[in-house]
Amino acid sequence: MSSNQPAGMHREMMGLNGISGDKIKNCCIVTAEAYLYEVSPFLKIGGRGRLRGGVGWEISLRQRPMPRITFQAGDPYYISKRTREEWLAKWKMEVSTPALSQPPQTPPQQQQQPTDPASPTVAMTPEPVGMICLLFRLQDGRGFGIGELVWGKLRGFSWWPGRIVSWWMTGRSRAAEGTRWVMWFGDGKFSVVCVEKLMPLSSFNNAFHQPTYNKQPMYRKAIYEVLQVASSRAGKAFMACPESDETETSKSVEMLNKQMIDWAMTGFQPTGPKGLEPPEEERNPYKEVYPEIWVEPEAAAYTPPPAKKPRKSTAEKPKVKDIIDERTRERLVYEVRQKCRSIEDICISCGSLNVSLEHPLFGGGMCQSCKNCFLECAYQYDDDGYQSYCTICCGGREVLMCGNNNCCRCFCVECVDLLVGQGAAHAAIKEDPWNCYMCGQKSVFGLLERRTDWPSRLQHFFANNHDQDFDPPKLYPPVMVEKRKPIRVLSLFDGIATGLLVLKELGIQVDRYVASEVCEDSITVGIVRHQGRIMYVGDVRNVTRKHIQEWGPFDLIIGGSPCNDLSIVNPARKGLYEGTGRLFFEFYRLLHEARPKEGDDRPFFWLFENVVAMGVSDKRDISRFLECNPVMIDAKEVSAAHRARYFWGNLPGMNRPLTAMCTDRLELQDCLEHGRTAKFGKVRTITTRSNSIKQGKDQHFPVYMNEKEDILWCTEMERVFGFPVHYTDVSNMSRLARQRLLGRSWSVPVIRHLFAPLKDYFACD
Repeated sequence: MSSNQPAGMHREMMGLNGISGDKIKNCCIVTAEAYLYEVSPFLKIGGRGRLRGGVGWEISLRQRPMPRITFQAGDPYYISKRTREEWLAKWKMEVSTPALSQPPQTPPQQQQQPTDPASPTVAMTPEPVGMICLLFRLQDGRGFGIGELVWGKLRGFSWWPGRIVSWWMTGRSRAAEGTRWVMWFGDGKFSVVCVEKLMPLSSFNNAFHQPTYNKQPMYRKAIYEVLQVASSRAGKAFMACPESDETETSKSVEMLNKQMIDWAMTGFQPTGPKGLEPPEEERNPYKEVYPEIWVEPEAAAYTPPPAKKPRKSTAEKPKVKDIIDERTRERLVYEVRQKCRSIEDICISCGSLNVSLEHPLFGGGMCQSCKNCFLECAYQYDDDGYQSYCTICCGGREVLMCGNNNCCRCFCVECVDLLVGQGAAHAAIKEDPWNCYMCGQKSVFGLLERRTDWPSRLQHFFANNHDQDFDPPKLYPPVMVEKRKPIRVLSLFDGIATGLLVLKELGIQVDRYVASEVCEDSITVGIVRHQGRIMYVGDVRNVTRKHIQEWGPFDLIIGGSPCNDLSIVNPARKGLYEGTGRLFFEFYRLLHEARPKEGDDRPFFWLFENVVAMGVSDKRDISRFLECNPVMIDAKEVSAAHRARYFWGNLPGMNRPLTAMCTDRLELQDCLEHGRTAKFGKVRTITTRSNSIKQGKDQHFPVYMNEKEDILWCTEMERVFGFPVHYTDVSNMSRLARQRLLGRSWSVPVIRHLFAPLKDYFACD
């Protein structure tokens, strides 16, 4: 372009994207001078045959032609899968490399970038860094350029670390103005987030959420990954883990993570926020991968067509795209307030339009993703006995806890302000005590309307939450009275012999009760309370097929493997395939060894139990191995304590309604000794931890005696679980040891409910 060209013409040529004149010429937009030069051989200067418009387009009758836009069938800005995978592999390697000190690298000499083999070769003029940064950082004047490390906020989640990425990295369309594509650390997923919901990583003190870090392994993984990247960019060194077989264990990673978190909390010194800026090659991925985007100003306005997908049946219901802009929920709720949309058509948890079912507690829909989250978190409780997350969205950074002592629900501030009304959360904070939207007298609070039949809906929600279909279990007809025989039981992970106790209470005759248990205290209770009728066989892993043939045949197989590594309450859980989670497969192995041979039609029953607050994938895997879906039963219906558990099995009528008997103690007061007063109607789930006895957000003891608060006595805990008084009072065990035994046991009324149909199959007293 000529150096003496008028400035006004140059600004017009530059366009809004700030692209240099050399690039403009590659788009076939030329100046008036260039046009005169190219047509001059055909001009008759001063003659009547002069071409019209030859002295410039501004004084010509012909309109300026539109810039040439090339079009090619398919996606002209297609980024090859290989290139995208190379970038993702590079980032993955970056977060997996130990945070060791690295010498500062000098920027390479500027040179022409190679083009992608799959894209056309275009001559490129090297760009000054300032112009490149201007295009990416100030494309809408809102900051947060490609490659920057940020905190992002999505509805229902704490502030989460991520990295700003280009739209082509996601394989989807460009983000709208004022939004950015974010790739989240931890799971590598993508989301469109508005810039108002983004913060730089340097705001670590304000965004980091310690409770979520303690409870969610994915959050801990995300923090670890983003700090690995940050330390690599800043050249910060941390003490490497010692060389041993346990280098990759969670303990060593946790130590390194703690060092990096302390560094982040102090402001990423010594470089500070400046050291977190992305390197040049990561900030400008387009320049290396697809040069046309730097050549044609129209590229930014072009939205690539969607990739071709396999043809599907026209009868299949189309699904709404599952990418939810952060502002979508607010916009949809506004439409509901304006009577333009029904609240049942949107997911009130996240704002998705891909509604798959109704929310079990409040009017509104729920998507599949939020359903899975609800299944995992609905029965997850903190140490204070309250739900860990919001009742509506199963998330939330700041939650309001109900002031009703018999309620354990929480609601996040965002959901309250959005669905109830602006300022409702602030008003609830001032109200003391505050009764939540589940236990208040009113049922309608703004757009938040409690369903009148929510108890049955909640039960139905957990009873029909199965995404796998299995053949119904084999049904056995009741046995004639004269042909009934005593039952033979194999109890795995027996605990304190709850199964044998219930069979005795039901009057079912027990021929043999073989139990596998490794806890010495549990074995002592079983031996003393059942007068040696239990045959203990030690560790379940040592039981073989030969043993089953020797001790059998068995009519009933029961067991519940330890839940420590399955419960999402445990932040250090290892899942179904590691730690104690693998013991489930011992139950599965022995269940198949004990099954009747083909052609043997004798009644054969089995029951497996575990915690409700487990990951959806773990529950799905257990169901796939056992070839049936679980039934969720909460002991609060037949006892004075909450205790929700999953039960898999083929016992008759497992999914029938749970009905209390006249002898069941449904209130805590019914379980207390004389002279003691209950402060609560029911207690929260009693576990092996001593502080699980405390109730409410203020951690009150559940009993009054002599005008003082007191804990539950061991005899009272035994009544809560349905055991006879002093059932665990053997071998001079301490109160805490007895609580541990009870915290791992089954609720007697629940097992009685499940075992009751067995009276039609086996001899009774």
